[in-house]
This record gives sequence, structure tokens and C-alpha cells, in this order.
Amino acid sequence: MSGITEIRHARVVTPTTVIEDGHVVITGNRIAAVGPTPGRELPRTTTIDAEGRTLMPGLIDLHGDDIEGHREPRAGAEIPLPTALTAADRANLCNGVTTKFHAVAFEDAPDDGRSIEAATALATELDDEEYTLGDNRLHARCELTAGSVDAVEDLSETAAIDLLSVMHHAPGTGQYDAESFERHYIEDRNWPADSVAAAARSRASMAEADREARITRLADLADRLDCPLASHDDESPAEVDRMADHGATISEYPLTLDAIQRAADRDLTTVMGAPNLLRGGSLWDNLSVVDAIDAGCVDVLCADYHPPSLLAAPFVDTGEPLPTRVNRVTRNPAEVVGLSDRGRIAVGARADLVVVEPEPTPTVELVVVDGTEVLNVGLGGRGAEGSEPTAGPNPSLAAYPSPSAFDSSR
Repeated sequence: MSGITEIRHARVVTPTTVIEDGHVVITGNRIAAVGPTPGRELPRTTTIDAEGRTLMPGLIDLHGDDIEGHREPRAGAEIPLPTALTAADRANLCNGVTTKFHAVAFEDAPDDGRSIEAATALATELDDEEYTLGDNRLHARCELTAGSVDAVEDLSETAAIDLLSVMHHAPGTGQYDAESFERHYIEDRNWPADSVAAAARSRASMAEADREARITRLADLADRLDCPLASHDDESPAEVDRMADHGATISEYPLTLDAIQRAADRDLTTVMGAPNLLRGGSLWDNLSVVDAIDAGCVDVLCADYHPPSLLAAPFVDTGEPLPTRVNRVTRNPAEVVGLSDRGRIAVGARADLVVVEPEPTPTVELVVVDGTEVLNVGLGGRGAEGSEPTAGPNPSLAAYPSPSAFDSSR
């Protein structure tokens, strides 16, 4: 998009209300006007008629590991990183995700494609690439092993880490007892049984002092990088307190109602998986998103392993207003990671926008990233009647700021 673009006749979702027949005007890469659709199309403007569809901010996904399926679509079938990242970028855009935090696991798990070396390579590619259409960022998920912590510290010297989370996947902690740990790694991640047994022994034997020291190192790193720190799979209020005391501001996937309520009490932003909401429950019989919403404790939803669920989530009827549901996948995640320029439809905000057809299942018709149209499925833009320049200034456009009026920094 160049110049001025108007999206008309949309159901515009702002942070606090819904404009049933609304329009949004884009100047350069910023939103210049929001309000009811005017009676006449703006002259000298590219016009897109949303035809009553829902216009939302671009989705912001704080935790999505779907890149792994693009990187290795079958066990042992490794795809080159540029191809995998391009495919993941396009798939996310098709589901309305304009800002993606790829959850890259720094974990010694070579039997299912996860390794420190593979994670470092992907993180480096994310830092270097200039070919994706969305805003792709790194969420470094660090298992509490010595090698993983060393690798994340080393990576921070050469690549940007946009979000850092602390993981400790071991039998008897978090979401896994001994049986579910074995089942997850053998059935879901195709590990050989002897590798699962070795990992179980190694992780279960970690001394408490070592665990605490590694959390401290990661917390100090996040502080030095001015990077948000997240806990992961907290099972109890005590585990929430441990990470909050280390400076965590995000609690990902709390496993119990007690844990998520404690996270809310400690002012941690709570993040849960959109597939949990869409499916009606946890894959591992942990806390249901519906129950957590009923308790007033869910701030953010993330794609986890399935971006289409993130797009569908705001359209699941939870008994809350639509702006509240949309904020969970747009404004709220933007705020917790310090992206104050996006995640809302408001004058001056970065123009990351998606037009969604909610029925029969939510699908994306138009995606705008940083003011640029990157996807359009059936919503043709056109120049408004009378769009040819006339002598002198056009008073109907005088109210809209020029692109230079906005700070276009990230």
C-alpha cells in the first residue's frame, strides 16, 4: 500500500468497543483514522470494502512452535531453514498472525529434531533473515540443563532474544508424572525408549542448587537484555512465586487453578494455549482455558502448536465482549513484551490489520503488515471515484496525518 488506504464497511474491533459499520484509514504504515464509515469514499484513496467482515489488529503470538513442523515435516526429513521459515511465515499470515515469537527449544532431544545446535541455527536465521513478510521474532525456550543455558547465553552475544522462558521437563515435575513423560516422548515425539529413560534419569537427578543457579543465570541474562522472562508449566503457587521472585513477568501454561490464580495475584501476565480453548480442554488433562477464563485469570492466548486455533479463539463465545477476546491475542501480548506500537486499532498505531470472515469458521481475507498489504483473498482494492488529482490541495484529506507525523520505529 502506498499513500492513503481506506478499509470501509467493516466490523471494526477496537480495544474497548465494536464499530458495526466502521472504517479505518491507513497513511503510510500507521492508522490515521478510525470511526463509522462515511457516506462517500475518500478521493485519491485506495478503497477496500470489507463487506461487513470483522477488522481486527494483526494477531501477536508469543509462543508458537509450529516452525518445527516446517523444519522437519517427517522424522529425519530436514528442510533448509529459509524454506521452513518462509513456509511458517506464510502459514501464520494466512491465520492472521503478523507478529510471531517462534518458540525455539534449546533442549538436548536429537531423536525428535530438537538439539542445541538446531536451535542455535534457527535463532541465527531469524536474526539474519530479510525475506519474511511478517514480523518474526525469537522466543528462546531454555531447558534447565547446563548445555542449554550455556547456549542461550552464547547466542545472546550474536543474536536478538525477544522473549526468554525457563523450562524443566522432567518426570514428577510440571505436567509429567513418570508414565506421561514416557508416553509423551515415545508416542508424541518418537523418541526411542532408551533415550527417554536416559533423559528421565538425567533431568530427575538435577540437584536443587543446580536448578536454582541456572534459573538465576537466565534471569540475570533477561535483565541484561531487557528481555521479558517467562515461567513455564507452573504447577503450584510456590513454583509461581519462585519465578516471580526471579523477575518473571509472564506465566506460561500454568497447570492448575491455584497456580494461575497465584500468577494473577503476583501480577504476572498469564498465557495459555488457544488449542485448549478451541478443543474444550487440555491435551494433558491440565487446567482448562474455559475454567481459567471463568476465574478471570487469562490475559493472553498463544498458538502453541496450531496457528488456526489462535485465529479462531476470539470467536469462541466465552460470555465476554468481543474486544476482551480480541485483546487476548492482540493488545495484551503486545503490552507484556513492550511492543507499544501495535496490537490495537487506534490512531497512531502501527497498521498491522486483518480482515476476518467469521463464518462458517474464521478465515482471513486480508492482511496488512506495517502498512503493506501482504495477503488479499477476494477483497479487491480500487481507486475511489474522482481519484484523479485536482488543482490545489484536497480538503477532504487534510484531517489525516501524513506518514511523517508518526514515529515509525519498531
